[in-house]
Amino acid sequence: MSKFVHALETGLFQARWILTPLYVGLVLALFALVIRFCIEFVHLVQHIGTTDPHTFTLDLLALLDLTLLGNLILIVIFAGYENFISRIDAAHESKDKPHWMGTIDFSGLKIKLIGSLVAISVIELLKDFIELSGKETVGDGTMWRVIIHITFVFSGVFFALMDFIADKREAIVTHSNI
Repeated sequence: MSKFVHALETGLFQARWILTPLYVGLVLALFALVIRFCIEFVHLVQHIGTTDPHTFTLDLLALLDLTLLGNLILIVIFAGYENFISRIDAAHESKDKPHWMGTIDFSGLKIKLIGSLVAISVIELLKDFIELSGKETVGDGTMWRVIIHITFVFSGVFFALMDFIADKREAIVTHSNI
């Protein structure tokens, strides 16, 4: 039975590599995102002299939104791969390694993800409010974006609170075992 259990556990442990195509797919999505960014940038430059300040600001916010989305994808690729598949040795040997890489656990990944989602949500809301300037009513779409943004903010606060409580609880348990 021991050999069977060992083989089962080895198979389960090796199954983590099944996630690899998902991370490769996210790298490919980054290329698509760069193409979309370039299209938006060319659009911005082509219309720089003919657009009003509100439209120009909206176009800049679209670029910022795409950049934040790219950052979010990188965070998921690096932290997810290192937490669930394998250490990225090439990064650990590099001087350019992001300072957070290799130090984010699943809890930290959740906080970074929700923080990125809140930032993206804020940009979308800002775009809505710029488009609303001069109008008297707020549409249903904007109202839903506000509700979703508030949900993201509360989720982030609750994630941070849960992690804080878990860390305190872990510290108490560790201290009581000494």
